[in-house]
Amino acid sequence: MSEVPKTPHPRHPGIYLLPNLFTTAAMLAGYFAIISAFSGRYTQGAVAVFIAALLDGIDGRVARMTNTQSDFGVQYDSLSDLVSFGLAPSLVMYSWALADLKIYGPLVAKIGWAASFVYAACAAMRLARFNTQAGSADKRYFQGLASPAAAGLMMSFVWTMEHFDIAGADVAFVALGVTLVAAVLMVSRIRYWSFKSMPASERVPFVFAPLAMGIIVLVVIHPQFLLLSIAGLYVLSGPLMTLLGLRRRREQRQAPRGPGSS
Repeated sequence: MSEVPKTPHPRHPGIYLLPNLFTTAAMLAGYFAIISAFSGRYTQGAVAVFIAALLDGIDGRVARMTNTQSDFGVQYDSLSDLVSFGLAPSLVMYSWALADLKIYGPLVAKIGWAASFVYAACAAMRLARFNTQAGSADKRYFQGLASPAAAGLMMSFVWTMEHFDIAGADVAFVALGVTLVAAVLMVSRIRYWSFKSMPASERVPFVFAPLAMGIIVLVVIHPQFLLLSIAGLYVLSGPLMTLLGLRRRREQRQAPRGPGSS
């Protein structure tokens, strides 16, 4: 008699709690950033948003490693991202700098809180678009600036200015520009590299070793400078990649055709 193959035991539903705990922790970090902004602790609020970004990157990997992906987890993660990378950065930036635009009159004051809301709304639209295009989009690229990257630009700017003891009121119009640029880029059609197509090999060129050590030293000594530099370069990479693509296509159109072409 042939042996009946054993069916694998279903995975215990309790394991689904693990990735959602990381998602909840990320939301907690975003909520703490909002509370810190209301209390005037802007550096703590900025750091909390970066902690939320770190936890947001872990929950998806934990879900894939434990094979516990679910539709609930996807939706819960989006709601957490809205708090951590939509509401938290906009409220930290508003409390730190944009609220001080009121000294220029009631109209400019309204522009300040309107810009803060526009950022939060654009983050919500960016997350909704990502969810609807998740199954068909090119995994190598993001369409529009990802909300964690936009939050990183906002919060690294606040953190760096706080490090130099520069008050938000002194750079309120610069903060307004940073907020609006981050908001517009999130809902734009500009493509950004997603880093999901990185080579799987563990071997890297030797030059990466001293480069990695230099980055670690900068993280320890001046993390805010490094984060602002990385965020700024990444934000600029999208428009630069778009301009290079347009130039390449224009050159291809202008290139002379072969003798056999019609």
